[in-house]
Amino acid sequence: MAIDQTQAPRDEGLLPGHVETHGIDVIPDSERTGTARSLFALWVAPNVNYLSFVVGGVLVLIGLSLAQAIAAVVVGCLFSIATGIVAVTGPVSGTPSQVATRAMYGVRGNRVAIAVNGWFVSVCYIALNWLTASVIGFALTERIGLGSSTPVQVLVVLVIASATTAISIYGQGLIMRLYGPLSAGLTVVFLVVSGFLVAKADLAYAPPVALHGADLWLTWVAGVTLIAATPLSYTISSDFARYLPRDTNPVAVATWTALGNAVPGIVLLTVGILAATVTDLSDPEAGLRGIVPGWLVTVFLVAIIIGILANNALTTYSSGLALQAVGLPFSRVVSVAVTAVVGVAMTLYALFVFDFLDTVSSSLVLLVSLVGPIMAIYVTDILMRRNAYDGVELSDSSPGSRYWYTGGVNLAGAIACLTAFVAALMCASTEAFTGPVAKALDGLDLSVPVGMIGASALYVGLTRLFYGRNAR
Repeated sequence: MAIDQTQAPRDEGLLPGHVETHGIDVIPDSERTGTARSLFALWVAPNVNYLSFVVGGVLVLIGLSLAQAIAAVVVGCLFSIATGIVAVTGPVSGTPSQVATRAMYGVRGNRVAIAVNGWFVSVCYIALNWLTASVIGFALTERIGLGSSTPVQVLVVLVIASATTAISIYGQGLIMRLYGPLSAGLTVVFLVVSGFLVAKADLAYAPPVALHGADLWLTWVAGVTLIAATPLSYTISSDFARYLPRDTNPVAVATWTALGNAVPGIVLLTVGILAATVTDLSDPEAGLRGIVPGWLVTVFLVAIIIGILANNALTTYSSGLALQAVGLPFSRVVSVAVTAVVGVAMTLYALFVFDFLDTVSSSLVLLVSLVGPIMAIYVTDILMRRNAYDGVELSDSSPGSRYWYTGGVNLAGAIACLTAFVAALMCASTEAFTGPVAKALDGLDLSVPVGMIGASALYVGLTRLFYGRNAR
């Protein structure tokens, strides 16, 4: 039986000052600690971010009333339930999501899926986030008198990237210890700023032109889709739950993970909606001028950068696991370093040569057409198997593996994912692309329900067709 990695020695990475040595190998029961409740703070930190203010404002700009926009926020954040559900495979298997998904796509099929969605897309997001954090960093260096010359800009990028990468390299132990205080600190700063914004908000605001009928549904569904894209992208939630004891209550794991994503999202998106009635927050410095004291703006800019850093550290950590799962003979530390180098190169190139990341960002809007089906298949597989995942069996990458299926590919998962992706794309309506179905429906974006429901139904049906009614 071929196992991807030999059993690592006892990991000291959960102790202060030690680098995590485990990668995609199974976490031994003797090294599992913690409670499901700890996942709440872990997920709050990356979700207390400025983007929520901006997205909340977008809902108002596209014509929704305050009540309609808040309803879109609540429905969109409910997709965090899926993020919570996929986290439950971590404790029971002791493996990250990049290994658990072999059950859905097969050993070889999973390598392709992880290479695209688990690594490449993640690196694009990492570069986009670093670019955003760096631009805010330039504003900070201007405020403190350092200017924003080219050397200063390069230094800012490298400092932000280095801090992110250090957290990802040290791994799970540092993340679990650091994200509690980070969550508390970021929450305090964002709530204080939120207080100033809400105090100035026009609670009687009404859009210049009220939307009705089909126009209202088109706009409202677009808003829900925009919000749902974030929780649907977190198929990596089991990566951070795999160190919990095997007998941890899966309902608790799912609940605390979902709440850590949904609660800050609902609060900050709602603040963004209210703030949009009095100011434009697309530029944090300009948008807060005259509303928030100058000293607090400086503190807030630092908090924005820290929030982006917290988000990127989790993404970079998981991207390192993804490179291992693809089959590259790297340790987790080397995989993280490689990911970081590529991300920094993309960021600097976009900053000083050609801002191709604008094009990438526009294209990533369509990502919900892919992550929706991927998330749906993951959740469906968990329900079909009743969360029965064996880490040792999942780690077997030989042709004799239980998850080799047909030539190394689970035909049910591969066909369901690709078919649902194409169907969702045809139903997508964005600035970058509008599918024929969406055009026929006057721009109605049904990519999320079509992609997710279609993927789930196809996966169940094709699994029974190819591998038997009781295939598990």
